[in-house]
Amino acid sequence: MHPYLIHAGHLTLPTFGVLAALGLMLALGLSQYTARLAGADPDQLWNAGLFAVIAAFVLSRMLLVVEHLSSFVRFPVLLLAVPSLTAGGLLLTGIATFLWMKARRIPILSALDAWAPCATLVWAFLALGHFFEGSDPGMPTTLPVGVRMPGDSIAQHPVGLYVALLAIAIAAASVLLLRLHPRPGDVVALVLGLAGVGQFFVSFLRSPEVQSFLHIDYLQANAICMVLAGGVLYLAADSLRSRKHV
Repeated sequence: MHPYLIHAGHLTLPTFGVLAALGLMLALGLSQYTARLAGADPDQLWNAGLFAVIAAFVLSRMLLVVEHLSSFVRFPVLLLAVPSLTAGGLLLTGIATFLWMKARRIPILSALDAWAPCATLVWAFLALGHFFEGSDPGMPTTLPVGVRMPGDSIAQHPVGLYVALLAIAIAAASVLLLRLHPRPGDVVALVLGLAGVGQFFVSFLRSPEVQSFLHIDYLQANAICMVLAGGVLYLAADSLRSRKHV
């Protein structure tokens, strides 16, 4: 594993951070292409994407400070250096971005369709980052694709690589679907469904988590929610389209 690209004294450059930043920049660039395919304004999508990135950073940090206020008072710099992108931060970011887009009258469904391939591209780079830093362990395997963690003699499934390949395949499929000019909302609904199904099955190759939700692994529960969200979004978008034609 290679958790650091550069590690010299106090100077460290984590591989995960570099890959995350690279994936984010490529996703913003890709959004200019997918926006045109989805019938959205590329400039508006670029501005909305930058707003979402800044909101994710600021809101996640604010949530971290609120949850650990006493630690922040004692060690402010140290706490702010801790990775803080959580489900709560992403939820707040989604709400803030939605309100920002509504205020600027950006078509939500078209924007989500344009962002769907970009989000899966970021997902692929994050998965690669987890693979290189060794933070996504897999189940033991005797297959030739197995990898060994430092100090571990047992080969494991390279789950990060599996997820990265899955995300890249979904991103490519969503771009191809966009080129066919589908109805607004269809692409993001499909991406949520495919990502949820893929994540659910890949979770069986991960090392099991100690905690669970209703006897279901948290990642599996999250995957099921993604599939349900895709179905709900598809039905809601279909209903919205039907109203417009009445």
